[in-house]
Amino acid sequence: MISFILTLKRFIKALWSAFKLKNFQVLFVLVLVMLFSGTIFYVKQEGLTVVESLYFCVVTLSTVGHPSFEPQTNFGKVFTIFYIVGGTGLFMGLIGYLAYAIIKKPENENNNSKT
Repeated sequence: MISFILTLKRFIKALWSAFKLKNFQVLFVLVLVMLFSGTIFYVKQEGLTVVESLYFCVVTLSTVGHPSFEPQTNFGKVFTIFYIVGGTGLFMGLIGYLAYAIIKKPENENNNSKT
């Protein structure tokens, strides 16, 4: 349990650090827009609940994939194609910035090691 708490603390610290980067802020907003628009689309077009739609959007953008759901309408399938192509790059960019924030050392730590 302590390991989980320490990892969570490190993740939150990295998230806070990443939010200071303008590119991360832009990617974060774009991913939220993608999730929101995808959720609304799947609720209206495919008849899923809001939670099911959001879940499908998150697992789709994170490249995990949903094992038992596929869009039933042709319009839903075409939308999903563009959603995957457009959203996966944004999501991976966001994850890349988070990974960078986790592994980078604070500036004051780098300055102390040089002196």
